[in-house]
Amino acid sequence: MFNPLKITLRCFALLLVSFWLAAAAQAQGGEQNAGAKQLWQLIDYLAVDYGGAVENGKVVSDGEYAEMLDFSDNAIKQIAALPDHPAKPAVSAAIAELRAAVVRKADATEVKRLAHRSNELLIAAYPIPLAPKALPNLAHGASLFAAQCASCHGAIGGGDGALAATLDPKPIAFTDGQRAQSRSVMALFQVVSQGVSGTSMPSFSALPEADRWDLAFFIGGLSFDDAARARGEKLWKNDPKVRKLFPDLSAVTTLTQEAIAAATGEAAARDLIAHLRAKPGDAEASKPSGLALSRLRLAESLTALHAGDRATATTLGLSAYLDGFEPIEPVVGARNKSLLIAVENAMLAYRSAVAKGSVVEADASAEQLRKLFTLVEKEIGEAKADPLTTFVGALTILLREGVEALLIVIGIIAFLRKAQRKDVLPYVHGGWIGALVAGGLTWLAATYLVTISGASREVSEGIGSVFAALVLLSVGLWMHQKSSAGRWQEYLAEKLTAAMSRRSAWGLFALSFIAVYREVFETVLFYSALAADGNGGALLAGFVAAIVLLGMIAWVLLRSSARMPIGKFFSLTSGFVAVLAVILIGKGVAALQEAGWIGVTPVNFPRVDLLGVLPTMETLAAQALILLIIVGGFGYNRFSAMRVQKT
Repeated sequence: MFNPLKITLRCFALLLVSFWLAAAAQAQGGEQNAGAKQLWQLIDYLAVDYGGAVENGKVVSDGEYAEMLDFSDNAIKQIAALPDHPAKPAVSAAIAELRAAVVRKADATEVKRLAHRSNELLIAAYPIPLAPKALPNLAHGASLFAAQCASCHGAIGGGDGALAATLDPKPIAFTDGQRAQSRSVMALFQVVSQGVSGTSMPSFSALPEADRWDLAFFIGGLSFDDAARARGEKLWKNDPKVRKLFPDLSAVTTLTQEAIAAATGEAAARDLIAHLRAKPGDAEASKPSGLALSRLRLAESLTALHAGDRATATTLGLSAYLDGFEPIEPVVGARNKSLLIAVENAMLAYRSAVAKGSVVEADASAEQLRKLFTLVEKEIGEAKADPLTTFVGALTILLREGVEALLIVIGIIAFLRKAQRKDVLPYVHGGWIGALVAGGLTWLAATYLVTISGASREVSEGIGSVFAALVLLSVGLWMHQKSSAGRWQEYLAEKLTAAMSRRSAWGLFALSFIAVYREVFETVLFYSALAADGNGGALLAGFVAAIVLLGMIAWVLLRSSARMPIGKFFSLTSGFVAVLAVILIGKGVAALQEAGWIGVTPVNFPRVDLLGVLPTMETLAAQALILLIIVGGFGYNRFSAMRVQKT
């Protein structure tokens, strides 16, 4: 007999497997990048320390020059050991050129240039975290330095700690301004994380990553004084050109004083670095967002595609939509729905061209997107201070996201009341109430603790939608079976108590929770985008109006379902639930496409957002499969019922 509980549990199992595979892939990527991190550190060490080994083509320190040769040899070996990548030959060639320069005792300036070029290519091919996930805490970094580093490096980082005299080589003096010119915060983070082979500098990998970043930022500021920091802050506030040099936190961690001196002059470079290492939040506050970020990521994606790096082009193309455009979707949709759809279709076309490796098609789609971005910029520029736009956006977003969840939860409640199983209702109520609480915590986390990436949003929504679709499919087929030939009477009379066990009650809790949370999750993020316009009163009014309308819809649904005969209720509800399953599977696959988990193949087909119908082969195929299962299942149920009536 068809058992919805078993189907539900299987769905859970499939979801767990999906999460496990995704986590395993992420972990594997992290392990591969560990080699890239160490290689980056080796090359950076060469850039910083080579000048102490060779001067004017002559070796001034045999020990340090031997170390430089050893590091360059290891760099050659380590790039060979990294996974294959289209850009790997270029990285290998750059490192080989660096090695040759070290062997022939080239000038320190040339070695430094070649080392920086090698690391730029390396990071582009094998991305590694370039910045902390949250702003560093320099006060915490200071306490860590006092506890972990001062015994060797000294209380103020002068390399004169209590243990310094016993160590060979001597600890580095972080107060040495000359040396600090060519050392980035990223390099300090890598040294803290991995230590330095052949020295007394140990690895502090046991410390949490955030602690290591705090420590690296504190150490990176030890060579500067308060006067330099004050001059740098004034320069940062008064000169827009220098702010462009540090568009985000990653620039603060990777750029050195030496690297930006060519653009600003040595004195200004020193002061800017001093300020931003003391107040890195200033750079993060000015990083591009919205359309500016979309344009930047789109340009970077095209560059990667032209270089033959399709994987990076795909990732950047996804970011152009998810991190740049999607947060402003509510405003655009409320103002000009057709323009929103045009941008989404153009994004799909661009990602499809990248997936195929078609540079010509990608260039054409990118040009179309740039034109659409200009139109969007005009729309949101006109709408930014318009309270009516915020009100309409808040109202429509909550209604759109809330109705789907409401229909599922009300359907479960109505079914349980018809089945006279009010004892199971607390599980359903616990599910949707828990989802609202989780949504509130999500808002707190997204606002004050972490940044939820666009890909994470889409994966969460996609998996939730697919899960809900599969469960609703199983429930719809089951309800249709019970509605055929009065089987619901037999079921209610004989098997309800056995079927509605504690396990299936928890299954209803899970369905209620997921159905509501996936909508709350989207609503929280969209409302955060609307709140940026500053129309708090209009936003609140839209929210309250939507809540009132949702309450009215819930009341009507509960009243109408209570008066409906149970046989008719089962029959109509089974069809309604099946339709919801088709809609949710389409939306779930679309979300996973936006997250990059599923490919995109555009087709010439009408787009109906309300029904989850999108013009891609993958979404239409998924909906067609679910629809085929529904038609086959309903047909089988009717055939089986007719056969029972004849016997």
